[in-house]
Amino acid sequence: MIHHVSIPVRDPEHVSRVLAELLGGYCGPFIGPIPGAWVVYQEDQVGSGIEIYKLETELSPGSADDEHGFAKMGEPAGLVAFHALVSTKVDRATIERIGAREGWRTRHFWRGPGTVKLFELYEVWVENRVLLEIVTEDMLAKYVEIANGPAQRALLAKRG
Repeated sequence: MIHHVSIPVRDPEHVSRVLAELLGGYCGPFIGPIPGAWVVYQEDQVGSGIEIYKLETELSPGSADDEHGFAKMGEPAGLVAFHALVSTKVDRATIERIGAREGWRTRHFWRGPGTVKLFELYEVWVENRVLLEIVTEDMLAKYVEIANGPAQRALLAKRG
Protein backbone atom coordinates (compact mmCIF):
# COMPACT_ATOMS: atom_id res chain seq x y z
CA MET A 1 0.00 0.00 0.00
CA ILE A 2 2.73 2.52 0.80
CA HIS A 3 4.63 3.15 -2.40
CA HIS A 4 7.04 5.83 -1.25
CA VAL A 5 8.05 7.83 1.79
CA SER A 6 10.41 10.75 2.22
CA ILE A 7 13.13 11.28 4.81
CA PRO A 8 15.22 14.36 5.67
CA VAL A 9 19.01 13.87 5.74
CA ARG A 10 22.22 15.90 5.77
CA ASP A 11 23.62 14.45 2.53
CA PRO A 12 20.85 13.31 0.15
CA GLU A 13 23.13 12.04 -2.61
CA HIS A 14 25.30 9.94 -0.29
CA VAL A 15 22.35 8.53 1.65
CA SER A 16 20.58 7.67 -1.62
CA ARG A 17 23.60 5.78 -2.89
CA VAL A 18 23.90 3.82 0.37
CA LEU A 19 20.18 3.00 0.50
CA ALA A 20 20.22 1.86 -3.13
CA GLU A 21 23.04 -0.50 -2.16
CA LEU A 22 21.13 -1.74 0.92
CA LEU A 23 17.86 -2.18 -0.95
CA GLY A 24 19.30 -3.40 -4.23
CA GLY A 25 17.77 -0.65 -6.33
CA TYR A 26 18.22 2.54 -8.35
CA CYS A 27 19.12 5.99 -7.05
CA GLY A 28 19.36 9.33 -8.78
CA PRO A 29 18.37 12.97 -8.55
CA PHE A 30 14.66 13.41 -7.86
CA ILE A 31 12.82 14.99 -10.77
CA GLY A 32 10.37 17.08 -8.80
CA PRO A 33 9.75 20.35 -7.02
CA ILE A 34 12.24 19.90 -4.17
CA PRO A 35 15.74 21.29 -4.80
CA GLY A 36 18.61 18.93 -4.06
CA ALA A 37 16.38 15.90 -3.48
CA TRP A 38 17.34 12.38 -4.51
CA VAL A 39 15.26 9.22 -4.84
CA VAL A 40 15.80 5.48 -4.35
CA TYR A 41 13.56 2.94 -6.11
CA GLN A 42 13.57 -0.72 -5.19
CA GLU A 43 12.90 -1.75 -8.81
CA ASP A 44 9.85 -3.81 -7.86
CA GLN A 45 6.47 -4.11 -9.56
CA VAL A 46 4.77 -1.36 -7.53
CA GLY A 47 7.20 1.58 -7.54
CA SER A 48 8.45 1.27 -3.95
CA GLY A 49 10.74 4.16 -3.18
CA ILE A 50 12.23 6.60 -0.72
CA GLU A 51 12.57 10.28 -1.57
CA ILE A 52 15.63 11.77 0.14
CA TYR A 53 15.34 15.48 1.00
CA LYS A 54 17.82 17.95 2.42
CA LEU A 55 17.58 18.14 6.20
CA GLU A 56 16.24 21.71 6.05
CA THR A 57 13.27 20.79 3.84
CA GLU A 58 9.82 21.56 5.21
CA LEU A 59 6.66 20.45 3.46
CA SER A 60 3.75 22.83 3.69
CA PRO A 61 0.11 22.42 2.65
CA GLY A 62 0.22 25.80 0.90
CA SER A 63 -2.79 28.07 0.55
CA ALA A 64 -6.28 27.43 -0.78
CA ASP A 65 -5.15 28.87 -4.15
CA ASP A 66 -2.28 26.39 -4.57
CA GLU A 67 -2.79 23.34 -6.71
CA HIS A 68 -0.62 21.40 -4.23
CA GLY A 69 1.59 22.05 -1.24
CA PHE A 70 5.14 23.20 -1.51
CA ALA A 71 8.56 22.74 0.02
CA LYS A 72 10.68 25.41 1.61
CA MET A 73 13.92 25.44 3.54
CA GLY A 74 13.67 25.92 7.30
CA GLU A 75 15.64 25.11 10.43
CA PRO A 76 17.12 21.60 10.36
CA ALA A 77 15.17 19.09 12.44
CA GLY A 78 16.84 16.96 15.09
CA LEU A 79 15.60 13.43 15.56
CA VAL A 80 12.33 12.70 13.81
CA ALA A 81 9.24 10.72 14.86
CA PHE A 82 9.25 8.62 11.72
CA HIS A 83 10.34 5.16 10.71
CA ALA A 84 9.55 2.65 8.01
CA LEU A 85 9.99 -1.09 7.68
CA VAL A 86 11.36 -2.03 4.26
CA SER A 87 12.36 -5.37 2.80
CA THR A 88 15.51 -6.04 0.86
CA LYS A 89 17.04 -8.75 -1.28
CA VAL A 90 20.52 -8.29 0.21
CA ASP A 91 21.63 -10.63 2.98
CA ARG A 92 22.23 -10.01 6.67
CA ALA A 93 26.00 -9.76 6.29
CA THR A 94 25.60 -7.03 3.66
CA ILE A 95 23.33 -4.98 5.93
CA GLU A 96 25.83 -5.27 8.78
CA ARG A 97 28.81 -4.48 6.53
CA ILE A 98 27.18 -1.37 5.04
CA GLY A 99 26.00 -0.10 8.43
CA ALA A 100 29.50 -0.52 9.89
CA ARG A 101 31.14 1.14 6.87
CA GLU A 102 28.84 4.16 7.14
CA GLY A 103 29.12 4.43 10.93
CA TRP A 104 25.32 4.17 11.16
CA ARG A 105 24.00 2.38 14.24
CA THR A 106 22.90 -0.98 12.86
CA ARG A 107 21.56 -3.70 15.13
CA HIS A 108 19.61 -6.91 14.84
CA PHE A 109 16.44 -7.23 16.96
CA TRP A 110 13.46 -9.47 17.54
CA ARG A 111 10.14 -7.67 17.96
CA GLY A 112 7.16 -8.71 20.08
CA PRO A 113 5.57 -8.02 23.43
CA GLY A 114 7.77 -8.82 26.43
CA THR A 115 9.86 -11.92 25.79
CA VAL A 116 7.72 -13.11 22.86
CA LYS A 117 9.71 -13.08 19.61
CA LEU A 118 7.30 -12.53 16.73
CA PHE A 119 9.60 -11.32 13.95
CA GLU A 120 13.14 -10.07 13.47
CA LEU A 121 14.61 -7.05 11.75
CA TYR A 122 17.61 -4.79 11.53
CA GLU A 123 17.43 -1.25 12.85
CA VAL A 124 19.51 0.92 10.53
CA TRP A 125 19.76 4.52 11.74
CA VAL A 126 20.40 6.59 8.61
CA GLU A 127 22.96 9.26 9.53
CA ASN A 128 22.22 8.12 13.13
CA ARG A 129 18.99 10.19 12.97
CA VAL A 130 16.30 8.45 10.90
CA LEU A 131 15.22 4.88 11.62
CA LEU A 132 14.73 2.36 8.84
CA GLU A 133 13.82 -1.16 9.90
CA ILE A 134 15.11 -3.55 7.29
CA VAL A 135 14.03 -7.16 6.83
CA THR A 136 15.75 -9.68 4.59
CA GLU A 137 13.80 -12.16 2.48
CA ASP A 138 14.15 -14.85 5.16
CA MET A 139 12.73 -12.48 7.83
CA LEU A 140 9.73 -11.24 5.86
CA ALA A 141 7.34 -14.20 6.28
CA LYS A 142 7.22 -13.87 10.09
CA TYR A 143 6.42 -10.16 9.78
CA VAL A 144 3.67 -10.78 7.22
CA GLU A 145 2.14 -13.42 9.53
CA ILE A 146 1.37 -10.80 12.18
CA ALA A 147 0.90 -7.64 10.09
CA ASN A 148 -2.84 -7.99 9.55
CA GLY A 149 -6.09 -7.40 11.40
CA PRO A 150 -6.91 -10.99 12.46
CA ALA A 151 -3.39 -11.60 13.82
CA GLN A 152 -3.39 -8.29 15.70
CA ARG A 153 -6.82 -9.01 17.21
CA ALA A 154 -5.59 -12.45 18.34
CA LEU A 155 -2.50 -10.88 19.98
CA LEU A 156 -4.66 -8.32 21.77
CA ALA A 157 -7.05 -11.04 22.97
CA LYS A 158 -4.13 -12.97 24.49
CA ARG A 159 -3.09 -9.87 26.46
CA GLY A 160 -6.54 -9.84 28.11
